[in-house]
Amino acid sequence: MVAGLTACTAAESSTPALTPTGAAGSHEAPGPNGALAVGGEVPTSSASPTPSPTPTPTPSATKRIRRTFIPDYQLPPIVGGLAPVITKIETTHPVVFLTIDDGNIKSPESIKLLAEYDYPSSLFLTKDTISDNPAFFNAFKAQGSLVENHTVTHNINMVRQWGYQQQLNDMVGMQEYALQHYGRRPTLFRPPGGAYSNVMRQAVADAGMKAIVTWEAKANAGKMDYQVGNSLRPGDIVLMHFRAEFAADLAAFRAAQLAAGLEVVLLEDFLRVV
Repeated sequence: MVAGLTACTAAESSTPALTPTGAAGSHEAPGPNGALAVGGEVPTSSASPTPSPTPTPTPSATKRIRRTFIPDYQLPPIVGGLAPVITKIETTHPVVFLTIDDGNIKSPESIKLLAEYDYPSSLFLTKDTISDNPAFFNAFKAQGSLVENHTVTHNINMVRQWGYQQQLNDMVGMQEYALQHYGRRPTLFRPPGGAYSNVMRQAVADAGMKAIVTWEAKANAGKMDYQVGNSLRPGDIVLMHFRAEFAADLAAFRAAQLAAGLEVVLLEDFLRVV
């Protein structure tokens, strides 16, 4: 079986993949300012700061005080040697997950915007597109984002053209590259183009990753596209790319996120695979 989700082209279309269900039951602890968050991140401040004789620079972004969400979703296990495929997180929490692919365009503006909006993101990077400047993505890591696996070569036909071993080699190459440059082996995999098969699911599991991650919503060409409905829903996984239109795509996502009243949280935190 091959499931197709067209991901990394200018005009994208996609179809749903496997969507597992989650467990019920959760608790929320609101922060003082009513904003939201994951992982209990609550900044501290001094009640009586000592005045400085000289002005101090204003930081470009300030972490918000957020609400801590106890995940009400259980990542399905690897069964029969096959990694699960996740398209959407079934949750009662008002959360949304931002994922950004490839790494072709390395604009300082993208760093600034994600810091300004305080959006932790899952970065599905491809070695061949980031190898000219892998250090660029350390800025996102410092903001709380994580690097995940989008292969070495970005062969959008790998699921049809390659057998198990060649797919595995391409995944493992990115695993080792990410460890070398970012200090962590990825736990999540996104197929180039979005298509996957049971052979790919086996290779993902054997490469040491926990799941294939697809999507049902994307920010593309300065607007939002939805496979289901016409707005963001709790638990949506949103696809973006590091492209020239990054700012316009992020603006479209931000408008949809705020309109839906959702908090952007890190997918790995919610899946507990950090």
